[in-house]
Amino acid sequence: MAPSKPDPETTLETLKLVIYLVPIFGFFPALWSRYRHQGSRREETVSRTAIALALAWLAVYCMAGTGAQVFEPAMPRLLVTSLLATTGYFLTNLWLMIRLLQGKSIKLPGITSLSDRLP
Repeated sequence: MAPSKPDPETTLETLKLVIYLVPIFGFFPALWSRYRHQGSRREETVSRTAIALALAWLAVYCMAGTGAQVFEPAMPRLLVTSLLATTGYFLTNLWLMIRLLQGKSIKLPGITSLSDRLP
């Protein structure tokens, strides 16, 4: 028996969802998807997660950067915090892309409940 070919529509949707999870740049297509209110339940979940992750990263990054400028004695610690937040954001998105390509769930503790509150 020959192996079944993947459905081109499912493959295209998965590619679109992977694009949503591209760090920084994927935020904009994910936001556009949320704005249009079109797409499957899976697309809605991934776009919400991508938006929540990007906003959380941006908040930490901006607060650490501002704190480093304002409070010079803590500058090294705050810059390391910013570095760790950015590294964590990139690695989390990469891990979610791999899980998405494997067909697994991309739910994250804390982030999923936060993303469910997005309009």
